[in-house]
Amino acid sequence: MQFHHHGYVSSDPRIEEASGTGINRPETLPNVVDVLIVGSGPAGVIAAAQLAKFPNINTRIIERRPARLEIGQADGIQARSVETFQAFGFAGRITDEAYRITEMAFWSPDADNPSHIARSSVAPDDPTGEISEFPHLIVNQARVLDYFTEFAKNAPARLTPDYGLEFVGLEIHDGEDYPVEVTLRHTAGDKEGQECTVKAKYVIGCDGAHSRVRESIGRKHIGAVSNHAWGVMDVLATTDFPDIRTKCAIQSSTGGSILHIPREGGHLFRMYVDLGEVPEDDNHQIRQTTLETTVKKANQILHPYTLEVKNCAWYTVYEVGHRVTDKFDDVPPGEEDSRDPRVFITGDACHTHSAKAGQGMNVSMQDGWNIAWKLGHVLSGIAPESLLSTYSSERQVVAQNLIDFDREWSSLMAKPAKEFEDPRELADFYVKTAEFPAGFMTEYTESMITGTTEHQNLATGFPVGKRFKSERVTRVCDGNDVHLGHHATADGRWRIYAFADKARPGEDSRLSAWAEWLVSSPDSPVVKYTPEGWDLDSIFDVKVIYQRPHGEIEFGPNIPAIFAPKVGPFQVTDYEKVYAIDPDVDIFETRGIDGNGAVVVVRPDHYVSQVLSLGDVDELATFFDGALHRRSR
Repeated sequence: MQFHHHGYVSSDPRIEEASGTGINRPETLPNVVDVLIVGSGPAGVIAAAQLAKFPNINTRIIERRPARLEIGQADGIQARSVETFQAFGFAGRITDEAYRITEMAFWSPDADNPSHIARSSVAPDDPTGEISEFPHLIVNQARVLDYFTEFAKNAPARLTPDYGLEFVGLEIHDGEDYPVEVTLRHTAGDKEGQECTVKAKYVIGCDGAHSRVRESIGRKHIGAVSNHAWGVMDVLATTDFPDIRTKCAIQSSTGGSILHIPREGGHLFRMYVDLGEVPEDDNHQIRQTTLETTVKKANQILHPYTLEVKNCAWYTVYEVGHRVTDKFDDVPPGEEDSRDPRVFITGDACHTHSAKAGQGMNVSMQDGWNIAWKLGHVLSGIAPESLLSTYSSERQVVAQNLIDFDREWSSLMAKPAKEFEDPRELADFYVKTAEFPAGFMTEYTESMITGTTEHQNLATGFPVGKRFKSERVTRVCDGNDVHLGHHATADGRWRIYAFADKARPGEDSRLSAWAEWLVSSPDSPVVKYTPEGWDLDSIFDVKVIYQRPHGEIEFGPNIPAIFAPKVGPFQVTDYEKVYAIDPDVDIFETRGIDGNGAVVVVRPDHYVSQVLSLGDVDELATFFDGALHRRSR
């Protein structure tokens, strides 16, 4: 991480200097805010964390609970989420305390004795080793919320949740500066039961599957609950089952199935226990199934192994449901060109599914990040309001793809073992689809912030619309081998990666001409959209990767100014924008970069927006003319 550019820092560098709304931030919720976030679940806290980096935006987050979450329902952390944690500065810390999934064991009826289960196969979690440099983790959702909450509190806006407030309803008054009038109710403290009103420019609903925000804007959950139920328990137990510390899919001949997931801490584990088909007239009576009944069912499935539960930290029963909301904002379909959205819904408020694919928390966080950086740009004057319409169009497709995948996966998990033609069918599906549950199949289509694939051949390893897949490079200033994408923090900036042609620094080349254009041409997005008096890299973080080992590149006058900007009040040089190929891993080869170089444009939430050649300056200018809004100087 970088610090000291505003002066010497001797304390925790994660605690940034307060500015804007973070200075003398009122403890009580004000009557007027720019953004009101409803709910402090995964989508809510990541949205708050991102918006806390925009201190001139007055953001507040409310939560009906009186305090932090203690026991989280979700626990699966996919690799894409760990990438995201890296951007928010806590990937390493949360990985240290989490359980790491490296493989999954599959158990099925023993061919010689079907009343017993036997291990049929073991599949690596990342079979090719190419999905991500980050691991697949298991950790309590409450800890994820803690880390994002800490980030928001330490960011310039000093954003903290307003606990003990629940959403009651809202009305939108078009034409007003703060058009969304929100009614809230105190759920704790001296004012418990009393209502209050807050006016906002925008509202983000992160209030779960029974979202009142969703209801208030007339959006509908489309889908249904299946006729299959599962008991879920987080327990401490003694057992002779040999894979108790390995993720398992367990299928018995007569007793249903179990999805078994070890938890962090070395002792706790979670079991999703198949409670079987639910009659259509059950009227949710299955949800009254006791823990004792679920434990008995688990023992039937595990036979000949036994399980004795000593302590239960959390237990619930759920029926699998697959629903996606008809739209993720308040603008009726067909009216997108005539009005901009004011209210957005995220996470379980707009998509629900089974927990067995481990996607709920992960997809919800991407929802929250997607809308938060966009609101940050619009309210800061960086981007036009039309940017906000891309939230629903982008994330609804992701949600539907998730529903489709989960429907297939949960159906396979509930399928009786005797109906499989091949006992390896479940394991094969797990391996074949590994990239989807890891969070890497999201692919945004062409829009004002996602370009065409016309020049994709110049960087085949960075598909337009998909997340920027990091790779090892060598930082020139200090010779450190680092991951290029790990420097992309959640600061709301666009990234532009310039992959150099074969010339050396200082020689006339396509790269040197491109770099000069970027700092001198009135058509350059850096010149056009960086406000006067701001650092050169305030809006655009521009980096160069040379096609040479770092020993052949000297950091000095031959490095173009755009790659060595002066930053901070003392205008000191940022040395960490110049990279060379790693001696063991050539990024030009592994990511299919053309030998004549390429430009890769990446959004603030890590998704590739455009691939161009170093000569396509007009296309680069045109792209940002559509994505950004020129501020007055």
